[in-house]
Amino acid sequence: MKYLREDPSVMDADDADDRKEPTHLLEMQVEDLRRELIELPAGFEPTRRADLLLQLGRTLLRLEKTSDAWDAAREAFDIYTAAQKWEEAVQCCDVLFASDQPQSLAALGQGIWLAVTFPVDPELTVAMLQHVIDETPPDSQGAAVAAIVAHYVVDLRAPDGKERENLLFYTNQMLATVARRQGDVHDQAAFDQWFKRLELNDPARFLPRLRNVVDVLVQSDWWIDRDALTARLPVQ
Repeated sequence: MKYLREDPSVMDADDADDRKEPTHLLEMQVEDLRRELIELPAGFEPTRRADLLLQLGRTLLRLEKTSDAWDAAREAFDIYTAAQKWEEAVQCCDVLFASDQPQSLAALGQGIWLAVTFPVDPELTVAMLQHVIDETPPDSQGAAVAAIVAHYVVDLRAPDGKERENLLFYTNQMLATVARRQGDVHDQAAFDQWFKRLELNDPARFLPRLRNVVDVLVQSDWWIDRDALTARLPVQ
């Protein structure tokens, strides 16, 4: 594993502000989405309602109406999981976590479990695991586990090309950031030592530890039957 000193570039804050949509446009979008939900025809596909609810949740989140955003995304999550639309369910979990409600950490844990267990878009999976790094204390080994699992998932799932290179670069940076804040790691030799000490070179070691991270986040507040889903997987 190569240690990289520089952090990846991020969008300039002024650019981000320039791209913010005016409040009145967002409110119009909310009205349109709510009208579409009311006007769904008889016999509609349940996931069509979930698609609208997820869009509604995202829009409400941008309006900082976090409780309403939670309600919309939470309903969408149940519809998507019933239809086994795992990637969309993870997108709901991302909204639920950002809504900053009492069960938001449980939503994050379930989103991570689904994203790692099923063939979800690796970029979305990395984003969910990044939340763990952002939320955990500097000395938490959970952050190191999240970073290495993100790198592992990208290595397994991302197709060859520029996107794969960018994602691997980013997950390398995730690892380097966690190493610096945990172990005063500032060169390749120190990084290698830290990496080996935490057994981040062995999926048989770090993947079970991710389950512990997820259990801490979710506690007993599971909205899916994790054991039943695991039992149906082709590889146990």
